[in-house]
Amino acid sequence: MTEANQPRPEPELARARIHFGSDHAAADLRLELAEAARTDGHMIASDAGPLTEADSVDYPDIAVQVCERVLADPGSIGVLVCGTGQGMAMTANKMDGIRAAVVLDDFSARMAREHNDANVLCIGARVAGPGLARLLLQTFLGATFAGGRHARRVAKIDAAGG
Repeated sequence: MTEANQPRPEPELARARIHFGSDHAAADLRLELAEAARTDGHMIASDAGPLTEADSVDYPDIAVQVCERVLADPGSIGVLVCGTGQGMAMTANKMDGIRAAVVLDDFSARMAREHNDANVLCIGARVAGPGLARLLLQTFLGATFAGGRHARRVAKIDAAGG
């Protein structure tokens, strides 16, 4: 068999440092996603939020906590989970240096990283089931910022402020 006929090994994904957070509506999914990320070889840098749905918390407090950790840990990623992902994203995007994206499909998860240099993934536990949520996380973590013409656009996002 020639070298051209040899199967190519799968490229190894870069291992990420991830800061997880959720409100009570997404406690179970957050814990499941953190375990999946750990199993995939990623480092869980921090985990914020309740352990059960019975322990009510306010999602803006968790979003701020996680985003402050992401900003203090260059190159890390934040993962925020609440009922829809929207409230977490709205809060996160008020913070300078954070680019949070709510995603519901793998294309959007990849584009959020490649074109928008998103550093926080937001998922809705009442919108995406565990299987889809894990796919979104894997896709987001497997993508990297493309730079080039997208860098100019991201700079404009950052200049717009929180």
